[in-house]
Amino acid sequence: MNEETSKIVNRLKSIEGHVRGVEKMVEEGAYCIDIVKQIEAVQAALQKVSALVLDRHLHTCVTTAIRGDDPAERERVIDEIMGLFNAKGKI
Repeated sequence: MNEETSKIVNRLKSIEGHVRGVEKMVEEGAYCIDIVKQIEAVQAALQKVSALVLDRHLHTCVTTAIRGDDPAERERVIDEIMGLFNAKGKI
């Protein structure tokens, strides 16, 4: 496993632990606002992991496709990226 993959996996394991902590808070009847704050922290951490994965994709898969000789593959990866942004309402 390369360093970048290891970094992503470690972040996901940390998030997993955080989610287990939120689950415990719910089971123990913690104050709802405290639970919501922890859920928001988990969501923010997942967004950071998503950004890392997207960055890796752009620098590897997309770069390879754009530099390649297959126009259909170039169009496919561009459409894929546009689909991601459209789904998130970023465009």
